[in-house]
Amino acid sequence: MTATAQGERREGPDDSVPLRAWVAVLAGVVGCFMAGMNVHVTNASLPDVRGSLGASFEEGSWITTAYLVAEIIVIPMAGWLVSVFSMRRVLMVGTGGFVLFSIACSMAPDIGTMIVARALQGAFGGVLIPLSFQIIVSELPPSRHPFGMALFAVANNVAQAAGPSLGGWLTDAYSWRWIFYLQVPPGLLLLAAIGWATPRAPAALDKLRGGDWGGIIAMALGLSALQIVLEEGGRKDWFSSNWIASMAAVAVIALAAFVVIELRQRNPFINLRLLGRYNFGLANLMQFTFGAIVFGVVFLVPNYFADAHHYNARQIGLTMIPYGLIQLVMSFATPRLMQWTSVRTIIVLGFVIMAAGCLMNIHLDGDAAANVIVPSLVVRGIGQSFIVVALGVMAVQGLEKSELGSASGLFSTVRNVGGAIGIAIAGQIVVEREKLHAARIGEAINPFSPLFQERSVEMVRLLAHRPIERATALHDPAAAPLREQALAIINQTMGREALLLAYSDAFLIAGISMLACAGGGLFLRSRK
Repeated sequence: MTATAQGERREGPDDSVPLRAWVAVLAGVVGCFMAGMNVHVTNASLPDVRGSLGASFEEGSWITTAYLVAEIIVIPMAGWLVSVFSMRRVLMVGTGGFVLFSIACSMAPDIGTMIVARALQGAFGGVLIPLSFQIIVSELPPSRHPFGMALFAVANNVAQAAGPSLGGWLTDAYSWRWIFYLQVPPGLLLLAAIGWATPRAPAALDKLRGGDWGGIIAMALGLSALQIVLEEGGRKDWFSSNWIASMAAVAVIALAAFVVIELRQRNPFINLRLLGRYNFGLANLMQFTFGAIVFGVVFLVPNYFADAHHYNARQIGLTMIPYGLIQLVMSFATPRLMQWTSVRTIIVLGFVIMAAGCLMNIHLDGDAAANVIVPSLVVRGIGQSFIVVALGVMAVQGLEKSELGSASGLFSTVRNVGGAIGIAIAGQIVVEREKLHAARIGEAINPFSPLFQERSVEMVRLLAHRPIERATALHDPAAAPLREQALAIINQTMGREALLLAYSDAFLIAGISMLACAGGGLFLRSRK
């Protein structure tokens, strides 16, 4: 464990940080926030975007998928790109491209243009997330890493809440196109900050000739195919579709080739051997699970409000605000807590609190709207802040400065891949468990059940607005229209109950996964 985390070391003269370094760190954090927010900014607005561009549900889903596919390919390449072109050039080009294609998204006349613009926006913005992490651990001394990770946590965590909130509000108040115009002013400020604070360095273009192109191509093919399988599998009935089966085969072969190439390459563009470091490897496993749960829950909550309670985009956005605010506060409180205890303790506590927040939602019913979900979001927000700050500090302990590029890219990639898998699994859990619960509820409800008959009679009487004899309600042909309406209402109630049970199951699985990670946190080694 670092001496700083235990409060055993006082800051000395070597711990001072120049203004230029702070501006560089803050610029990286703003870039990370912008890129992270854009993953979720269209979540609450997709129906409006699809309607405006004349897109189907499947086409509309590619507005998010295209961004994620491009981003997930570029993130692990960020460290290698910096070694070739320099930090300054990569950040300037990444930010400039991100702003340019944000404008292109806002002006998209049709769904095809939007998907291409979103892919390019994700490709250029993808470098901003890992490089923010790299700037923090390279520009700040170890004593400042907890505070730097707090900034990184704010950028990542608040972005997840701010995306749906801002997207929903802007769509409702103005137009969905404003969610992309919003990226332009901070993007231009970010360009100015990078230009002033990031030192110039010569490019090493000779590395392009000896580049690990086999590994890069294998990774790009594997991750993009995997993302397509995860995003499209549920809609195409998974492996019953030849397209999904083909993409899955490509993903397996390409990713296996990527691992082999990187382990055999003398100068790999991303050093997979770092996973052999005990703490870094275990932290990445926990990061993968954490990413799956966080992204999965952020995906589930807006859908739950829309499906079960018919919230609109603005209402969904408002419910996410407390989730972002608590993370903003707790991310800055976490470094102080780490001084009072240990990094490992904060990690374990964070996973336990996250588990508690998930388990608060395992008994959802028709009255469980914002009154139940928002308190659980606040609890999860506290735990999430602990994990992002402390797990990032623990992961990089003991790594050499030359390894930080690969480490930051790998750490961010693991989280995003976990997130993509988590979203796919969360959606599939809800779909499959809803079918199961609907079938089981249906088994208990049949025309010969006395309870069902009594309920039908009550519904017919309510619909008729007058007393009706039981035999008349059940058998009189004149009451047939009322019986049909009653049956439709009962079916609708059954469907809603099945949906609520399915969401409850998804939160139960998330809670159990977080408890497993809390147990894994006990095995992290504190560095003396």
